[in-house]
Amino acid sequence: MNSWMRIGVLAAVVGALHAVPATAQTAAAPAAVTPAAIAAGDSIFHKSGNCYACHGANAQGVVGPNLTDAEWIHGDGSFDFIVKTVTTGIPKEASKSGIIMPAKGGSTITDDQVKQVAAYVYSLAYSEPVFLVI
Repeated sequence: MNSWMRIGVLAAVVGALHAVPATAQTAAAPAAVTPAAIAAGDSIFHKSGNCYACHGANAQGVVGPNLTDAEWIHGDGSFDFIVKTVTTGIPKEASKSGIIMPAKGGSTITDDQVKQVAAYVYSLAYSEPVFLVI
């Protein structure tokens, strides 16, 4: 191995060692995204909220979109966006896929429960670590 290759390998190793974990979203999670809210939202998502029926048990999409990745079809993926989307739904004319989402998923969950579901969904999309080289 010549000296230039050694320098290149050394630079790659040093760069990898300086990689620091970060979340998919660089800002801190909103105050409403707490462990308790996430746990309650998980239960609502899989039970009374009916969310699992369209988004799947793993929230990776069935009829509705995948909620576990960084791709947001109808907005920016912020906590406030998720709350608004669950609260109002997605009418057919606004749907990019042509599939509607009824307000509150067609369930009778409360506004506080909507925020808990939003905390759970937010945690799914922003929990995977990514590495930033500094």
